[in-house]
Amino acid sequence: MEILMSIVSGILFMCATYLILSRSLLRVIIGTVLLSHGAHLMILTMGGLKKGTVPLLGENSSSYTDPLPQALILTAIVISFGVTALFLVLAYRSYQELKTDDMNDLKGCEDDE
Repeated sequence: MEILMSIVSGILFMCATYLILSRSLLRVIIGTVLLSHGAHLMILTMGGLKKGTVPLLGENSSSYTDPLPQALILTAIVISFGVTALFLVLAYRSYQELKTDDMNDLKGCEDDE
């Protein structure tokens, strides 16, 4: 199962890299969202996908599940939500002012097309 999750995480990283390198500002934002989802999945996979009980004192069990990866992912989800909201507000405001979301037009570059 870890191999499958690693492959899915790699596919998310691949798609995110492709979208971040595009010229549209909205695609760059979607690429950063996919990149954060790939990182969350990778952290969860590296923490181990095993079944066990909650690590409480006084309980006797043969296997426990580590709660640290879930706590890290929950924190990362909140941070990525805030960053995505900031990116969307900045993209909307720049589109209102400049009437384009093309990265070359935002930089002020002139294409020789």
